[in-house]
Amino acid sequence: MGEAIHGTMRAELTCHRFRLTLLNPFTTSFGTQTERTGYIFRLSAGGVTAYSECVTSEEPFYSYEDNYTALHIITDYLSSMITDFPDPAAFLERCSMIKGHNMAKAAIEMLLWDFHCRREGVSLSSRLGRGRGYANVGVSIGMEDIPAMISKVSSAVDAGYRRIKVKIKRGMEQSIVAAVRDSFPEVPLSVDANTDYRLKDSETLGKLDRYNLEYIEQPLGHDDLLDHAKLAAQLSTPICLDESITDSSRAEQAFDIGACTVINIKPGRVAGLTESVLIARICRERGGHCWVGGMLETGIGRAFNISLAGMEDVDYPGDTSPNGRYFARDVVTNPFTMDSGRIVPNAGPGTGTVVDEDFLSSVTGQKLTIRDWDA
Repeated sequence: MGEAIHGTMRAELTCHRFRLTLLNPFTTSFGTQTERTGYIFRLSAGGVTAYSECVTSEEPFYSYEDNYTALHIITDYLSSMITDFPDPAAFLERCSMIKGHNMAKAAIEMLLWDFHCRREGVSLSSRLGRGRGYANVGVSIGMEDIPAMISKVSSAVDAGYRRIKVKIKRGMEQSIVAAVRDSFPEVPLSVDANTDYRLKDSETLGKLDRYNLEYIEQPLGHDDLLDHAKLAAQLSTPICLDESITDSSRAEQAFDIGACTVINIKPGRVAGLTESVLIARICRERGGHCWVGGMLETGIGRAFNISLAGMEDVDYPGDTSPNGRYFARDVVTNPFTMDSGRIVPNAGPGTGTVVDEDFLSSVTGQKLTIRDWDA
């Protein structure tokens, strides 16, 4: 991947700032989200057009990054590093002097994956290697009143999702989990705390051991490993880390000290697919487990997640629901569908997404040409 492109041609990197309304509000310990506002990037050169999506939000609640920091980093730094179309690993090496800003890096790293795969006429899922041909699909249920949550869990079970995850926060964990488990005693169930607890809450979290959960996701601080290791030693329920795992070295450290046995891999959080593949391999080699999470992406970002989730090293169902769960209409014309709790990655070149350019334009509040050049 990443062979030099010979001959002079025009190249262009553009950005769409889009806004899509969610079908249903999505509530976590951070707050309630009613729309997805973000950036879609488009790289065109030599008759090839590739797309990616930045997973940042308007607010810096999940991460210190937000839409504004990402656009700044991409415009002022990263865009100048891709004028010769490096392969994704080479790009990450070039931008390694920029501390953090993984979501901005991921948007460009994955754009390069799509570009090179489309240019070579191969699917992203086949390029990533060792695929099973499908992704096992779980679902994440946001916080609502208990009857509404039970209704949504029931619908998800009937739809065939292979794992149910419910959001919790301090003071509501017992009522939520008890109600769901009482109604669905056999369903594979996990919970996501989104960093809302501290080590002093270990007794409260320990009470969740009785509910036969597959794991508790990111109960403690967003950048913590040490306290998660202490908590893991006190619980029988496995710990899954999300925000704390920012690259493959952090994954190794987490396993070294016993901070987790499960990792939620979000490509946007770990600077893209190159690190995601490494993290999945580490989980397998350390006897742990991993799955692929999502950030309410459109069909563009979702296609990268599905390709990764179809790898053999990814052994748990992820938060990779079909597009129609979140948006009445997506920016792609070939949204994913689920059959028996599985989604098959697109077979076309790159991510295989077919972008609805007219609809994308209609939901774009601002379109920017970040860089154009002769390559």
